Amino acid sequence: MKPDPLPRSAYRFAHRITTRWSDNDVYGHVNNALYYSFFDTTITSYLLTRGDLLMSVSGPMLFVVASDCAYFRGFAFPETVESGLAISAIGARSVTWRIGLFGEGEDAPRAQGRFVHACVDRTTQRPRAWPAEWVETFEAIRAQTD
Repeated sequence: MKPDPLPRSAYRFAHRITTRWSDNDVYGHVNNALYYSFFDTTITSYLLTRGDLLMSVSGPMLFVVASDCAYFRGFAFPETVESGLAISAIGARSVTWRIGLFGEGEDAPRAQGRFVHACVDRTTQRPRAWPAEWVETFEAIRAQTD
């Protein structure tokens, strides 16, 4: 069942992504698999702005354990994707991200989805609790409603 599209105001962090010529498929629009890349780029950009994600140095790793995407309308090159990000759930060892992809200045998303990340110990690769500073980072963009 396709979810109701959430407006731009449902998101707490914004990021811009420029499409590339190579993103288009033979049908002349951005290939559906790239929307997941846009989701991942948005999340990573947020974590980098907060200083929590030290990719290969230290801290926990984030493993995607679930994801989905609802498509409402496509993108094509050349366009700018304006993404929105919020947290819809924070667990002891997981977090659920809500991501919306918008055309420039549009209020209705062209696609929206979710990523569920598990917090994993870098050495043992087993689930672990979030560090306190990460929980603060998640709380900073927790969605007001779901």
